[in-house]
Amino acid sequence: MARDRDGRPKQRKATPRAAGKAKDKGAGGAHPGGCSSPLADDEELLYGIHTARETLNNPARRILRAFATKNALARLKEDFRTAGITPQIVLPKDLNRRLGEDTVHQGVLLFAEPLPEATLADVAVEGGPLLLLDQITDPHNIGAILRSAAAFCVSGVIITRRHAPAANTGVLAKAASGALEHVPLVRVTNLARAMEELRSAYGYTLWGLDSDGEGVLDCATDVPARIALVLGAEGKGLRLKVRETCDAILRLDMPGAIRSLNVSNAAAIALFALHQGRRKP
Repeated sequence: MARDRDGRPKQRKATPRAAGKAKDKGAGGAHPGGCSSPLADDEELLYGIHTARETLNNPARRILRAFATKNALARLKEDFRTAGITPQIVLPKDLNRRLGEDTVHQGVLLFAEPLPEATLADVAVEGGPLLLLDQITDPHNIGAILRSAAAFCVSGVIITRRHAPAANTGVLAKAASGALEHVPLVRVTNLARAMEELRSAYGYTLWGLDSDGEGVLDCATDVPARIALVLGAEGKGLRLKVRETCDAILRLDMPGAIRSLNVSNAAAIALFALHQGRRKP
């Protein structure tokens, strides 16, 4: 998350398209369309208690429709009040019908306008750590990476426009557990070109993470002031051009029989190591 010079978290800025909150729209405060109505192209579907709480408390979000069970409303009462929204009360089976029986929606569903799309320049000028994901397509993994990124004050997560999940499926947002409201998700056309721009225009050092890396990334590593970590998809790893564009290829030093981790777990450990390295006197 971006911070000001005093270390305080900076609020994501609203734009005219996303400024403010949707006000009550008649009985129940819901849009005339029910929770099972089709998802429009300019809507994101968000569910789960943590996701809903962070969304409702983000001034850059505009909520279009809101649905909650009585139990969920009891847990989110103050958050809905802060947002100026009264959700339509529904039964769990109504949300199951919309989202699927196996979806862990925790009794709340929001339809919202997407956040203003951040650019590479937006996140690079912050100067904080960046994560670049090379064709990671699983929304659960990207969501989990965003959650770790929010925990370690990453300025932005950069993915490709192709070979990446859509933002409005709800799965990514649920896995991110509210982190989408704090960490910009930037989409670029060419990852290697974006890496070159980060290096030449903004002074970033780019480290690729690979289980066969020559160097080791741990808490004793000297971390440059501007650092970007590049992670590849499981199985395929970093593509050749992306790998060649990195300044170094590092590995996590693991003594056990298994030397590779799920990419979201590897990202969390790597971010912890970067955080500790940056704290060294």
